[in-house]
Amino acid sequence: MKPVGVLEETRVAVAVDADIVAARMHGRALATRLGFRATDATLIATAISELARNILLYAKTGEVTISAIERGDRRGLAVVASDEGPGIADAARAMEDGFSTSGRLGLGLPGVRRLMDEFEVRSSAGRGTTVTVKKWIA
Repeated sequence: MKPVGVLEETRVAVAVDADIVAARMHGRALATRLGFRATDATLIATAISELARNILLYAKTGEVTISAIERGDRRGLAVVASDEGPGIADAARAMEDGFSTSGRLGLGLPGVRRLMDEFEVRSSAGRGTTVTVKKWIA
């Protein structure tokens, strides 16, 4: 597989609810500029909201990086949500539909995985979590 090249990126610090809105807006705007259909731009914005909300809930602070990417002749958008929080105690369990440690009924990580084309989570107890997702223009 060819490596992914980053064409442009925006970083949004996440520490308060308004930062979730800012990250979502940046993601939707970039998706629209890149030529994603409106429905896909909405899916991307929804995934960003969920990832940023998880940062606030579980780590209190972190960062969302939104990038225009390319792989060969394909263009897309990547989102990296990272924090230095407590990490995910059971990553496999966190990927199960309906599982929540916060009592919320949000999309959770399984929902984010379904919304995007590529999904990766890395987490270490006491060292934080990084979730990387990508959506390619159809």
